[in-house]
Amino acid sequence: MRATVTGAGGFVGPYLVEHLREQGDDVTEMDLFGPVEVDVTDADSVLHALDDAAPEVVYHLAALSHVGQSWSSPGTSFRVNAEGTLHVLRASVELKVPRVVVILSSEVYGDAAPEDLPLRETAPLRPVTPYGASKVAADFLALQAHLADNLDVVRVRPFGHTGPGQSDQFVVPALAARIARAEHDGTDSIPVGSLTAVRDLSDVRDVVRAYRLLAERGVGGEVYNVCSGRGVSIQEIADILLEQATRPISLETDPTLVRAVDAPRMIGDNTRLRETTGWAPQFSLEQTLSDVLAAARAKIARS
Repeated sequence: MRATVTGAGGFVGPYLVEHLREQGDDVTEMDLFGPVEVDVTDADSVLHALDDAAPEVVYHLAALSHVGQSWSSPGTSFRVNAEGTLHVLRASVELKVPRVVVILSSEVYGDAAPEDLPLRETAPLRPVTPYGASKVAADFLALQAHLADNLDVVRVRPFGHTGPGQSDQFVVPALAARIARAEHDGTDSIPVGSLTAVRDLSDVRDVVRAYRLLAERGVGGEVYNVCSGRGVSIQEIADILLEQATRPISLETDPTLVRAVDAPRMIGDNTRLRETTGWAPQFSLEQTLSDVLAAARAKIARS
C-alpha cells in the first residue's frame, strides 16, 4: 500500500513509518523539515506534495501537540491543527485519495462529566484548552469532508501515549528525565507538578498499530478512540518510575509546573476500536515506563 504520513518527523511519526514499512507499505514521509518538506498551513505545498506522492492512504499526524504551549500561541495552534487539517482534506478530495486517517485527540472531550466516564465516541465535546478547541475544529472538518465531499476519512481520537523518544516537555518523559538526572547526580528529590490528574495512557507502539488497523478496517466517516481503557494517576506513574530508580528519590511539588486549567480525569472506552479491528495493547504500563526511563538514562550518558 502506498502511504503518506504528514508530521512524519514528530514523536509518533517515526514509529508509524517504521510499523508501516514492517507491514510492507511504501511510505512517503512529509514534515516541515523533510524528507519531503511540507508546511500544512500552505495549501499549495500540501496539494503538490500529495499529488507527487499519489498515496492510497494518508495518515495526517502533523500538529502542534503540546497542550500547555497552546495557551501561549493559540492562533498558531489553530492554524496548524485546524487549518492544516483543512488543507490536507481539501487536497485529498481534489486528488481523490482513497482513504484518509485524521489523527485528532482525546482533548476534544475536555471537561468530561463523571457520568460520561469512560468516554465513548458519543460523549459531548467540551474542550478546555486552545489545543482541544483546535482539534474539535479539525474533527468537524474531517466529518464535513466525508458528508459533503464523500471523502473516505476515518477520524481517530487517541488518548495519552508515550514511549522512548518523546520530548521531556510531556509529563512521563519529564519525570523519567528528572529521575535519571537525580540518579546520575546523586540528588535526593525531583520537582513535580500536580499528581492528582488521571489519564488513560498507552504505548506509542500500540497506538501506531491501531492507526494502521483503522486504515484497513475502519468505517469511513466514523470516529474511534485509541486508548487503554484504564485510568492511571500521575502519582501512580511517578511511583512506578521511582520503584525502578537506582536510588531513593522523593517528590517535591513545584507550583510553576502546575497547569492553570487541566481536565482532572480522562479515561477512554476502546470498545469500538476493538470490535472493528481486533486491536489489543501489547505493552504493559510498567514496560512502557521502563523503556522511557532507559531512554532518559541513555540520553544523559551520551551528554
